Amino acid sequence: MRHDSLRAFLAKGAGVLEKGPVALVLVEDAVEIASTLRHHLDSGFRAIVVFAHPAIALPAEVQDPRVTVVAQDMLADGAFPGVVNACIAAAPQGTWMVYLYNAEYLFYPFCEHRSVGEMCQFAQEERRDSILTYVVDLYAGDLDRHPTAVSIEDAHLDRMGYYALTRRLPDGRIAERQLDFFGGLRWRYEEHIPPARRRIDRVAIFRTRKGLTLRPDHSFDVPEYNTYACPWHHSITAALCSFRTAKALKRNPGSSFDIATFRWPNSVPFAWHSQQLMDLGLMEPGQWF
Repeated sequence: MRHDSLRAFLAKGAGVLEKGPVALVLVEDAVEIASTLRHHLDSGFRAIVVFAHPAIALPAEVQDPRVTVVAQDMLADGAFPGVVNACIAAAPQGTWMVYLYNAEYLFYPFCEHRSVGEMCQFAQEERRDSILTYVVDLYAGDLDRHPTAVSIEDAHLDRMGYYALTRRLPDGRIAERQLDFFGGLRWRYEEHIPPARRRIDRVAIFRTRKGLTLRPDHSFDVPEYNTYACPWHHSITAALCSFRTAKALKRNPGSSFDIATFRWPNSVPFAWHSQQLMDLGLMEPGQWF
């Protein structure tokens, strides 16, 4: 199913948002759209809504009956919170949603043999309405062979260099169970990254509720949604393995010529397996065994 605009989708196609989990795929360019859709179709999403500029050629995967395509320029100012918030408002309360970009891949503990729906159900049983995700930067190991920095077969990630800082509220108080997380390419090449975009935490998995609003910094207006754990024990977290930062650094003339390779002593090949991410401490199962 295709819709000519976000307004048309909300008027005639929003029924696909009624049963979660729903993935909102925000397409910024033509890079790895097919692999993004295949990965998340295989994860068990009941519906995937693709938001893409009409000029971007879409792959055959959009013919899957679970996929809906909406014409939308995702490079426009304010596009991503606008799209996500419109879908939140249109969906029934309590619907699990995930939002991500093309060339990003959701991994969660034991995802090789457990569906995304099972993960959301577990979180719900723990009285959690959100699952914190960490954006783990991926990059091609050989930029001579892959000058766009994107390669599924040659994907690498950083095994070290991640840290967290106390999050402060506007009045200076410490935000309870909230931290600002940093690392990956945004940390190593921070001179090319605006300060407001250096964090790698994103509340990408959440349940809808009336009035819930996603903010431009990838956090929500409900403080509990932004927490990394519940009050009584550690909670499950997930990772979005993403080529987005790498491709931006190589596409931007201000940074591209300063980067001959993204590899450094702490680079390791990405195994495309959840166990590697858990072993590196980039996500955790909490009480989900």
